[in-house]
Amino acid sequence: MPHAMNVAFACPRCQESVRVEVPEGAASFACPACNGELTVPPGAYHDGRLEQCLVCPSTDLFIRKDFSQRVGVSIVILGFAISCVTWYLRLPYWTFGVLFATALVDLTLYFLVPNCLNCYRCDAQYRGLSGLDNHEHFNLETHERYRQQEIRLREAAAVAARRGA
Repeated sequence: MPHAMNVAFACPRCQESVRVEVPEGAASFACPACNGELTVPPGAYHDGRLEQCLVCPSTDLFIRKDFSQRVGVSIVILGFAISCVTWYLRLPYWTFGVLFATALVDLTLYFLVPNCLNCYRCDAQYRGLSGLDNHEHFNLETHERYRQQEIRLREAAAVAARRGA
């Protein structure tokens, strides 16, 4: 029995950020905002593993922790700030205690928070997938390639708009 995965994405038709449950192996699914039908690309699944984004044609997917980076960085900055204050007050045991507690919180979150699968191109997020850990981790070179491509497309559209005006 195929189990459903949770897909969060920006609909290519209406641009709304939506979340939908999609059974693994489904041939299509609908955007809950505009009811537009999105067809699952043929070959998106291979041996029960998602190999292609269901929203865009990209095959570049990566896994990451399903946790807000802002919250994670805020925890680290807060721990660092508190340790700076305790260091200034010449309380070295408290300083190291705060730093170790911050590291322990980070380590605990690392083991408790599940992974999710992301698409480099459209940033669709897949949760509750089987075989998730067999995907590659984030690659800065691939991310930069897609970021630069998006910038070039935006610039080309702006030039075309100026020529048409």
